[in-house]
Amino acid sequence: MLGVLAQNTPKIEPEIEESSLSIMDLLLSGGTGAIVIIAILFILLFVAVYIYFERIFAIKAASKYDETFMDKIRDSVVNGKIEAAKILCAQTNNPIARLTEKGISRIGHSLEDINKAIENAGRLEVYKLEKNVSILATVAGAAPMIGFLGTVIGMILAFHNLASSSGTADMGVLAEGIYTAMTTTVGGLVVGIVAYIGYNHLVVRTDKVIHQMEANAVDFLDLLNEPA
Repeated sequence: MLGVLAQNTPKIEPEIEESSLSIMDLLLSGGTGAIVIIAILFILLFVAVYIYFERIFAIKAASKYDETFMDKIRDSVVNGKIEAAKILCAQTNNPIARLTEKGISRIGHSLEDINKAIENAGRLEVYKLEKNVSILATVAGAAPMIGFLGTVIGMILAFHNLASSSGTADMGVLAEGIYTAMTTTVGGLVVGIVAYIGYNHLVVRTDKVIHQMEANAVDFLDLLNEPA
């Protein structure tokens, strides 16, 4: 009878408590070293986002171009209204107008001198467009390495605790220390990916503006080279 009752009695499975993991708790539970690394990554993320949007607005303003601008310049130059052409360039706030104004100011010199002046002005405009973009590239490369540094530090501390306890440390505590340390790598990768995508997008947008500048510089030189 006791055997039959034992067979018919259902086995009670022990309840497994599910532990919820908060992102903030995960970021702040890695000790002082991990918190410092995460703080640095947040600063880098802020810098990357700020530079990206500041450059996007600057490049967007520089890319605004009136398709009739060169036609107006052509009419003014052909009719000998050099001052009117300069005023039109001064009233148009974009790199193409500034390059054109530099070329107009050199009218009367050789085409080689005019071309050289436009090239020098073009280098200055490209420098303005690419301002601080290199910082974004630096963040894209440095953030993952900083995150990995935090993980290495966390792993060293976790195994140091294991060694200090003569190999009898609680595996749960050890595992918690390891996955907490890994959060710095995740944070570094996130910041690096954001900065990398932003950097490449800025490069593409800048190249389009530079192409516009080069095309209009060629048009202006062709205008000066037309027979009278």
